[in-house]
Amino acid sequence: MAPPSFKLCYITDRLALRPAPLLGFIRKAIQAGVDLIQIREKDLGTRPLAELVQAAAESARGAGTRVLVNDRLDVGLATGAAGVHLGTRSVPPRAVRKHVPAGFLVGVSCHSVGDAIEAESAGADYVLLGPVFATPSKLHYGAPLGLEALKEAAGRVKIPVLALGGITVERVRPCLEAGATGIAGISVFQTCDSLDERVRELRTRFND
Repeated sequence: MAPPSFKLCYITDRLALRPAPLLGFIRKAIQAGVDLIQIREKDLGTRPLAELVQAAAESARGAGTRVLVNDRLDVGLATGAAGVHLGTRSVPPRAVRKHVPAGFLVGVSCHSVGDAIEAESAGADYVLLGPVFATPSKLHYGAPLGLEALKEAAGRVKIPVLALGGITVERVRPCLEAGATGIAGISVFQTCDSLDERVRELRTRFND
């Protein structure tokens, strides 16, 4: 089971972050106290991806941040990552469980209440449910699910449900009130003047 501090998940997008180097930004996110960092760089080859994940995992050692790699279980196991995050077309969590040590996190992206229920039954530690709100990067998934679907999913599963898609500081509280354990996103972390200040600002929403 994922730890209770599963609140803030930063999903990387180095292309949107340019010209700033991604590893440097990941280290800032670790220093700022983000709970999860999902390295989602699908176009990177195996070697550069492994080097990035290993450097990030080493930077997070001793900190409260868990570094996961998107989809690439082989890279996650080889680099000392804390886990792997699976997409809708990835291998199922129950298959991953056969090859990972105890404590290795397995997250799953879900786009419906049914997906979340299935992910839990298959052994996922947590799910990202979205898009909750409209966002250009998730248009291919169709209309946003909305807070009611988030509420239903959170009520139907026992594992943490993190809200994804169109997340802003102002939308954190409504997601929590709907039952989300936390939030996940790219732009909410990458498009700010100070990551430390943004993380503090986000965390205050959990205490309102």
